[in-house]
Amino acid sequence: MGMLPNRQIWTWFEGEWHEGNLPIMGAADHGTWLGTLVFDGARYFNGVMPDLDLHCARVNASTKALGMNECIDTVKIIQLVEEGVKKFSGDKALYIRPMCWSKLAGASTVDPDPNSTAFALCIEEESMPAFTGTTLTTTSFTRPTLSSAVVNAKAGCLYPNNARMLQEAQSKGFANAICCDALGNVAETATANIFMVKNGEVYTPVPNGTFLSGITRARVIQLMRDAGETVHEIVLKLEDFHTADEIFMTGNYSKVTPVIKFEERELPIGEKTTKARDLYFAWAGA
Repeated sequence: MGMLPNRQIWTWFEGEWHEGNLPIMGAADHGTWLGTLVFDGARYFNGVMPDLDLHCARVNASTKALGMNECIDTVKIIQLVEEGVKKFSGDKALYIRPMCWSKLAGASTVDPDPNSTAFALCIEEESMPAFTGTTLTTTSFTRPTLSSAVVNAKAGCLYPNNARMLQEAQSKGFANAICCDALGNVAETATANIFMVKNGEVYTPVPNGTFLSGITRARVIQLMRDAGETVHEIVLKLEDFHTADEIFMTGNYSKVTPVIKFEERELPIGEKTTKARDLYFAWAGA
């Protein structure tokens, strides 16, 4: 995810829109020093904002998962997004990021005061990546479980673990990594959900509470099944991906990304991967 160097940004905070990368957190905010910040991401491109309602609803679900109370309802977030995108020229692709965090500590300091939730909405220029493919390797780091981390939320505190996966992959000459859960089952990549194709059928890891089962993931599964494709949600191992005919990733940022190399094995941008992307963009109306 490479940010544009001179990108336009608009931020809504405490009832007003501000242009630029607005400071929104204080030094003593609970979210600043104890990490109670959640966010979600949505996209605007070619005049559409696919599944915006689901992304806005999920930021509030994540807020509750971290022990905070909702401070702004989903309908209001959607209205603010619709207002904010009008501040950009229509041909710009945008990344839409609603965020919530706790401002005050709770009774034991480490816990948040559930009624001190703050909200900001940041919308910034962010071009859609080209459909050219990425490369994957493995990683020595694993996804946590619900008993050890808030994996049922899209929480900022989860991402340093993903970052070290990416740094490890990049040190090996790859762009991203397939990561497993503590039992050695494939979970996702460091930045997105993962799919593979074998003998004309599509496979993806079954949600098991160790990774965020994404909105775009669910949409692609539905679209592929509606188009007559067989999509399995099952337990998968790294060996399955080593023998896959195609591999692709899904996520809000890029939607559908083909994988053109896993470890030392090169892969084509195959028929099912291309179909997944085409179905998604056709459904989105883009």
